[in-house]
Amino acid sequence: MPSSSRARALAEVQKAQRARERRTRFLVVGGVLAVVVALVAVVAVVIRRDAASRPSLDAVTTVDRLSRNHVTTPVDYAQSPPLGGDHNPIWLNCGVYDQPVKNELAVHSLEHGAVWVTYRPDLPADQVERLVAALPDTYVVVSPFEGLSAPVVASAWGVQLELTGVDDPRLAEFVREYRTGPQTPEPGAACTGGSDGTEGTYPSAAAGTQPTS
Repeated sequence: MPSSSRARALAEVQKAQRARERRTRFLVVGGVLAVVVALVAVVAVVIRRDAASRPSLDAVTTVDRLSRNHVTTPVDYAQSPPLGGDHNPIWLNCGVYDQPVKNELAVHSLEHGAVWVTYRPDLPADQVERLVAALPDTYVVVSPFEGLSAPVVASAWGVQLELTGVDDPRLAEFVREYRTGPQTPEPGAACTGGSDGTEGTYPSAAAGTQPTS
């Protein structure tokens, strides 16, 4: 075969090979894109389904522009339980209390990101146990509260939700949404090292025995 014919034949072979390589690359890229699109669609469906299955927080009461002054006297709060406002310089240590706690201390804990879960004092002991077991062990205060308009009330800074009982599925959603949530003035500030006081006089930062924030 003349050299010119061999060259043309080689060029044709190389051209066909390049064409096959391009088709292969297109198929690979197309397959990868199809997988990515399918994964994105699956994730979107899961996210929508998860959001749709979550309990609604439409009943949450929201109060904006709450004052945050430190005071050492009782405060007359507009809400009961209070969900924010002026408060004692000392915060209440997060945890479970079997006696009512001082509002002004608990409100300071709300400022730090705690959720305060209050329940009627006549709530049966087994229900109180279930309530506590369902909650995280950090940035949560649990205590009885006189005069509640619902069996259980969950409060965080600037937000509050009345619940039908300890098994109300909205409680977990409230905690997930608002514990150290975006509405918190000082998220992540201490929720220990404050006061465990439930009775007696109001703590005073001037005594030098407790930190303030």
